[in-house]
Amino acid sequence: MSKSVAYKHYIRALSRWPVDNLRPDCQFPQIMRKRLEQRLSPASSQTAPSAEQAVANSPVDEKLQLEQANVLYSLLENRYTKKYPLKGSLMSPKSNPNHYTNLIRELDEAPRSSWVERTIKRWKGFLRFQ
Repeated sequence: MSKSVAYKHYIRALSRWPVDNLRPDCQFPQIMRKRLEQRLSPASSQTAPSAEQAVANSPVDEKLQLEQANVLYSLLENRYTKKYPLKGSLMSPKSNPNHYTNLIRELDEAPRSSWVERTIKRWKGFLRFQ
């Protein structure tokens, strides 16, 4: 049995998905592929169906699956960032104008930090010296 059109779109979108450096052991494409294999693959032949097999054997709405694949494409293409750009002082609140700049910098540094650096930052967050 050939794979559905929705399955092919899912796999194409997931192949273009960026790697999450903060969580190298838990990648979104891997989790979604496992879910897709359970949901969209042909039924396996076993005598006692489990709950996962019951979900896999239920009918698949191709139109709904295509809409969900389109959502993945919209996230990949940043459609919502382009449609609703951040304007004004939203990214620099008066209480802490550098908050989002610091957050982005810390997220960029996090995958390269050592265990000691992560522990020190965690303790700084707990104590919050001013």
